Amino acid sequence: MAKLRILVAEDEALAAMAIEEELLAAGFEVDLAPDGQAALEAARRDLPDLLLTDLRMPRLDGTALIRALRALAPGLPVVVMTGYAGGHGPEAFRRPGEGPVAVFAKPLDMDAVLAEITLLLRG
Repeated sequence: MAKLRILVAEDEALAAMAIEEELLAAGFEVDLAPDGQAALEAARRDLPDLLLTDLRMPRLDGTALIRALRALAPGLPVVVMTGYAGGHGPEAFRRPGEGPVAVFAKPLDMDAVLAEITLLLRG
């Protein structure tokens, strides 16, 4: 069985590497993108099984990235990570008929994030 692939859009290099390490250890394939535009370009080349994205990034923010990817794949599961409080619940990133969304505050509890990713990918 092919490994499930997660696209990680995170502009903080150290955070991205730490997340990548955890996801690889959990058995996922990982594509890292340093901003939303790079993530969108990577997803257009090869659609991931799940998007894990920061909200505040250069070139294309997380919200715009989610909208663009949902235009390509409405059912794509999304995990949002943010260091900025603002009352963003999953409903802020999901329209009717679209795939599931989970939101986590930074710093991430990677055990909780991995558990949620596993649930989302089981569908």
